[in-house]
Amino acid sequence: MNDTTQVDIEKILELLPHRYPFLLVDRVLEYTLDDPPRIRALKNVTINEPFFQGHFPGHPVMPGVLLLEAMAQAAGCLAHLAREATGGDNRLYYLVKIDKARFNRIVVPGDQLVFDVTQKRLMRNMGVYEATTLVDDKPVASAELLCAARPDPTP
Repeated sequence: MNDTTQVDIEKILELLPHRYPFLLVDRVLEYTLDDPPRIRALKNVTINEPFFQGHFPGHPVMPGVLLLEAMAQAAGCLAHLAREATGGDNRLYYLVKIDKARFNRIVVPGDQLVFDVTQKRLMRNMGVYEATTLVDDKPVASAELLCAARPDPTP
């Protein structure tokens, strides 16, 4: 990626409405708004994650649905960064469709997730994103995500 910038947790908290325990992006490693817009973000998985208490006791595994949500949050960061760059109004981005979801291996405490998300196309307040999650440069999950922008109802 060229013309890339890192984004820290304080800025992520400005970009996304999610909060603990549901905020699943710790840092943006780099992003570009060039064609195509792309983002590379990070999540450190620790044994302290609340979902590990029940998934699964004695054998902690990160739920696949949370991997999909984390990829969608990374896509949301990209969408918000693009909106900021163009001076657009405040929007919330909702995950409306998941296609081609694939899980290659389990995610356990101690893994560092890297999300690579590329915006494939925009159409009428909706964006299609291709997302991959890596651990140690090996794919653990991937999906195509459709997100819809709606006016932010919060002041």
